[in-house]
Amino acid sequence: MKNMLAILSFLPLIAISACGNKDDDSSSKPIGPGITVSPISQSEGNDASVFEFQASLSSSSDKQVTFDYTTRDKSAKTGEDYLATSGSLSFATGETEKTIAVTILPDIWEETNEVFELVLSNPINGILVNSTATGTIVNDDNQESDEGYTTPDNYAGYNLVWQDEFNGTSIDETSWIHEEGASGWGNNELQYYSDKSSNSYVSDGKLVIEARKESLNGAPYTSARMKTQGRHEFQYGRIDIRAKLPTGKGIWPALWMLGDDIATVSWPRCGEIDIMEIIGSEPATLHGTVHWDNNGSYANYGKSTMLANGTFADKYHVFTIIWDEQYIKWLLDDVEFNIIDITPAALSEFHHEFFFLFNIAVGGNWPGSPDATTIFPQQMKVDYVRVFQEI
Repeated sequence: MKNMLAILSFLPLIAISACGNKDDDSSSKPIGPGITVSPISQSEGNDASVFEFQASLSSSSDKQVTFDYTTRDKSAKTGEDYLATSGSLSFATGETEKTIAVTILPDIWEETNEVFELVLSNPINGILVNSTATGTIVNDDNQESDEGYTTPDNYAGYNLVWQDEFNGTSIDETSWIHEEGASGWGNNELQYYSDKSSNSYVSDGKLVIEARKESLNGAPYTSARMKTQGRHEFQYGRIDIRAKLPTGKGIWPALWMLGDDIATVSWPRCGEIDIMEIIGSEPATLHGTVHWDNNGSYANYGKSTMLANGTFADKYHVFTIIWDEQYIKWLLDDVEFNIIDITPAALSEFHHEFFFLFNIAVGGNWPGSPDATTIFPQQMKVDYVRVFQEI
């Protein structure tokens, strides 16, 4: 009994001690008002402008509240779209509203909306409700940048025999035919090729082929595939195509040619010349390839090259083949990266007339399907196609 009384007398001390620890835990938690910086979306403008991010406290404080901030690139780039900004922001006693200014740099080019972030850190006497705030620079221009490589409209020893500069107000239907359908096109592609004006049109001196995430006739995407079959067909020559390409997982643009006898001998016996192919998940890698029938067996040959910096979506490049009785050579911006000898009898496919095809495929065996990172719509813009033949 004496021992039991000792135990009972000790229990209140344990309870008091436990309550004391609970109070100590709560006092160690960070205190202070919540700190919020709101996102901002604003037009780019034609002159340097300022985005003012609104910083707020959830309540006034009897202590100075401070945090650090810095800008971070996303699709918008420091020095190109905005000026890098960093520093500390302090709320004096009783203040609840402040602003953070970021200078936006204008341009005159049509482009997608661009995003940067304001990153918050190191709060003192306050609690960060959000650690980043997004700044969206809304495009308000309608003039596209023509930056990139270009080639002349004449070469010594050649005549310019056909060209499309896309300088009109619509696609020249005497030159181009739209193919339509969602058959998978031999590659398990996902798009429906349409002749809708939203999928192919002429704007500002460029042919635009646009892949869109929209359902049509059972397909989850739409795009365009245009050809010159029966209108313009060529055997040999120098072919220059100036274009800016789309990007993104599952996007597959191509500028290519098929033999004019495809209706009678089928593919690959007709021959195929891929002047330009990329897949959007590798937007800096260019492929140049030929396909043919080698005595009843499918055959192909190709090589690739990579840009030293940037991607093919950043600016215009010129994709060229030089094709004669002996060779097909591929050039990127006048630099050769691939060549094939077509004199062997097994490559007879490459000694007759071919027609052009321009398209953007979506999905398929090679690029795979689009994913959550793929942005739609995607555009391929063609400035010109020119065919030169030896005098």
